Amino acid sequence: MTTGAPTPTYPARPRRSRMRTFLPLGLAAWLVLEIWLLTVVAGAVSGFAVFLLLVAGFVLGSVVIKRAGRRAFQNLNEALQRGGAPSSSGSSGNGLMMLGGLLLMIPGLISDAVGLLLLIPPVQKAIGRYAERTFDRKLREAAPGTLGDAFQQARMQRPDGKVVQGEVIVRDEPGDDTPQEPRPPLTR
Repeated sequence: MTTGAPTPTYPARPRRSRMRTFLPLGLAAWLVLEIWLLTVVAGAVSGFAVFLLLVAGFVLGSVVIKRAGRRAFQNLNEALQRGGAPSSSGSSGNGLMMLGGLLLMIPGLISDAVGLLLLIPPVQKAIGRYAERTFDRKLREAAPGTLGDAFQQARMQRPDGKVVQGEVIVRDEPGDDTPQEPRPPLTR
């Protein structure tokens, strides 16, 4: 039975990004590789030696994270006493040091190797420069405007307790001084 109403057309589903597709597969492959490598090394050396290696990695990672956090807090404190923003030169490696410490704390030999690699200052500088270039490129590719313009929203509270979300539309056209008709109230 037809009602005469047109059949609704739904927009095509947006494509799934590569990151959302391959991240779970990469994570699963990394976990399988970590477990396989741990069993191979435990068979070659001993299980107790691997256990001690994992505990040492956890302790070293926690020390690295604590040290990087203290250094970041000290840089922030000094900047606040000067009355300015923290300098990027003093705190350039704190985030990567914390990431390296976190990777050391995760049980596994591959994550330990990558964590130790992130603790080397020339590697930190190279990764920092690469991340900055990538961020600048993505920022240049973005549409002009401010974040506030893109996501300015209003929330209206109705008397029945429901929240209605909507976008705020600002019209700053000159000569648009004509009064608009009164809007009906939100309650019924």
